[in-house]
Amino acid sequence: VQLVESGGGSVQAGRSLALSCVVSGRTFSVTAVGWFRQAPGKEREVVATMRWGDDWTYYADSVKGRFTISRDVAKNTMYLQLNNLEPEDTAMYYCGATPHYYSTDIAYTNPASFEYWGQGTQVVVSA
Repeated sequence: VQLVESGGGSVQAGRSLALSCVVSGRTFSVTAVGWFRQAPGKEREVVATMRWGDDWTYYADSVKGRFTISRDVAKNTMYLQLNNLEPEDTAMYYCGATPHYYSTDIAYTNPASFEYWGQGTQVVVSA
C-alpha cells in the first residue's frame, strides 16, 4: 500500500487548508486510515482517523469542530479539511493506513497501529 499526500501550505491563523491522500496498491486490505501530525521535537500524534468500510471516525480533542476527515472509496482517496487554523496546528501532516482489524476502537487512535505512511505534507500557520 502506498500513500501520497498533497495540499499543505502556509496560511494565517483563522484560514483553511484541505489535504488529500491517494491510497494505491493493495487497497482492498486497508481497514482504517487516518491523519497524524508531528511538530519539531514532538512525537507523532493522531489528528483524525476513520475506518475505511463504515462511518466510524475519531478526532483528537484539539481539532474537534475545526477539522473534518472524509474519504472517497471509489477514488481511493482520503481528505482532511482544516478550518480555523491555529499556530499550534503547525506540523508535518502524514496520512496513514492499516490492514489490521482491532477489537477496540481506541487502537485506531494510536499511530503505532498504522503500518503504511505517506511522505508528509507541511502545514505552517502564522499568527
